[in-house]
Amino acid sequence: MAKRDYYEVLGVSKGASPEEIKKAYRKLAIQYHPDKNPDNPEAEEKFKEAAEAYEVLSNAEKRQRYDQFGHQGLGGNGGFGGGGMNMEDIFSQFGDIFGGGGFDSFFGGGRGGRRTKKGTNLRVKLKLNLKEIANGVEKKIKVKRQVLADGVTFKTCTTCQGSGQIKKVVNTMLGQMVSASTCHACGGNGQIVDKKPAEADGRGLILKEEIIPINIPAGVADGMQLSMSGKGNETAGGIPGDLLIVIEEIEDNVLQRDGNNVVYDLYISFIDAALGSQIEVPTIDGKVKIKVDPGTQSGKILRLKGKGIKDINGYHKGDQLIHVNVWVPKQLSKEEKQSLEALRNSDNFKPDPGSGEKSFFDKMKEFF
Repeated sequence: MAKRDYYEVLGVSKGASPEEIKKAYRKLAIQYHPDKNPDNPEAEEKFKEAAEAYEVLSNAEKRQRYDQFGHQGLGGNGGFGGGGMNMEDIFSQFGDIFGGGGFDSFFGGGRGGRRTKKGTNLRVKLKLNLKEIANGVEKKIKVKRQVLADGVTFKTCTTCQGSGQIKKVVNTMLGQMVSASTCHACGGNGQIVDKKPAEADGRGLILKEEIIPINIPAGVADGMQLSMSGKGNETAGGIPGDLLIVIEEIEDNVLQRDGNNVVYDLYISFIDAALGSQIEVPTIDGKVKIKVDPGTQSGKILRLKGKGIKDINGYHKGDQLIHVNVWVPKQLSKEEKQSLEALRNSDNFKPDPGSGEKSFFDKMKEFF
């Protein structure tokens, strides 16, 4: 099922301010909160959908990427981006949107007041060549991440008695007020390490090397960041962080990328330009033959439809633009000079651009 537009989910315009986005999400979170809609799968899905939309639109970098590339800019349906958020993710990340007490105090503490801790994110750089970017690719990357060691056991935190919070009563002129803060001993988990193997650290974690397969969608760009949920560092009693994949585009020696189009400079001889020719040119998917018409002028732009890069949203594919450059030899033999001198005064060799010949600026307007 296709994802709905995030702005539509929250009921805001694309120019909405951060405060308007936060207000809209708060309203939906109250409406569809599980405590208000017990045993209602539809309400729970809407609650998750709103949280996913807010997770993207409340983050300036993610919002910019979403505005430019849509859902595929966040990884689409391939395991990246905001998709796949569970209830623990939501209460962990956005519980404080209702103030210091989080979702729980807002709804009367139905969830025990404990927030789920999330492990730290990992960031890796992934280099891709032009062909991999154009068609999409599956890569396997080696990552060292912190995971919970085998044999680790936990016990209830004695500082907060398992609640994950330290509550303090403050006397004010308006009466007694209760404030809550995250327990410093357990980090809000409500549990601390009881037993652990010797190789584990004080949190019960060890460093483990893991090979992770990732599907890169076609059309990614240099500097784009994709996110794989739950593949970051683990944390005791909490949920794992995310794996952030930063795309690095390897510059191609022959083809240049211009958005979703691919540009190639073709150099042909004066003879081929005058008489026409069949010439082989490189493309992302291999070499193809093109026809150069007789009388082709230097600066002409030929187009190979659909030979560019697939749009990251999957709507269309770019083209390959071939810039024709007529190569003028810098050195000539005596015989070559004599042959050309004999043609110097021929009417056919005198420049005579007609009304059908477009200027350089007209060509740029046409293609850009």
